[in-house]
Amino acid sequence: MPNIHFGVTVPQIKRTWEECRAAALDFEAMGYDSLWVCDHLYGPQSPQIPILEAWSLIAALAAVTTKTELGTLVTPAGMRNPAQLGKVIATIDNIAGGRVIPGLGAGWMPREFTDFGVAFLPTGGRLKQLSETVTLLKRMWSEPSVTMEGTFVQATNLVCEPKPVRTPPILIGGAGEKVTLRLAAREAAIWNNMAVHQASLPRKIEILKDHASAIGRPFEEITVSQQCLVTIVPDEASAGPMIETAKKIFGGHMGDPTGPLAIAGSPETVRSQIQKHIDLGCTMFVIEFFGRDTREPAALFAETVIPHFK
Repeated sequence: MPNIHFGVTVPQIKRTWEECRAAALDFEAMGYDSLWVCDHLYGPQSPQIPILEAWSLIAALAAVTTKTELGTLVTPAGMRNPAQLGKVIATIDNIAGGRVIPGLGAGWMPREFTDFGVAFLPTGGRLKQLSETVTLLKRMWSEPSVTMEGTFVQATNLVCEPKPVRTPPILIGGAGEKVTLRLAAREAAIWNNMAVHQASLPRKIEILKDHASAIGRPFEEITVSQQCLVTIVPDEASAGPMIETAKKIFGGHMGDPTGPLAIAGSPETVRSQIQKHIDLGCTMFVIEFFGRDTREPAALFAETVIPHFK
């Protein structure tokens, strides 16, 4: 059996640091492989929704955890100065002892750019920013100094010391078939399929394979990851109402909890749905558990699902 990786998102929106910290420590004790935060400067679609900033939060989690990997899903490349971002990630990886997974994407919410004094470029420009940022970060973390003259990313004699403890495995998130998946095939250690595109995972994987083949990269070098809503309950009798509630609350943002690859139901059903992903070649799961206190479904999943795949 391939190595199956189970990550879980920590509570971050409308939560205090104390709540986030407590949940993260519990998730680590349950045996999850990684902890994830979303990188938004505003709560989704509204500046009034409180949210903890992602990389500050990752740094704090690095200091209080010991085993789990720590990642962002995902950091918009053009939302910060890319050189400073590379330095921040390197520092946090030192705090964590080599456990950081930088998740990168193009971004989609204009006001978290413009309200913070950063231009929100058209889609093509943001994707170019993403590509150039990946190039800069890889060079910062491996070369003594970097000089680079990109369209959007420039550096002159840039030095990043100390280097990360390990070369951080870059995750690229997104579903764009012509540009994003081609970039992931070329540059990513991990490609993450967004939850809203979960039902399209078979097609996306085939396209990613085609891009990898076109550049001569072994597809096996790329870990396929799926962001997913997990609605788990002790038995099927109570699954239906819970799934319907999840559908109403999340809408389409986290995919269709009744879709063909939806991970929802009793532990038996959840295991079966996860196996469908594995059979497609997806071996990494970044889970958003449904529930006010997500530690409860996370504990049930850890007890009844994870041991089946480890």
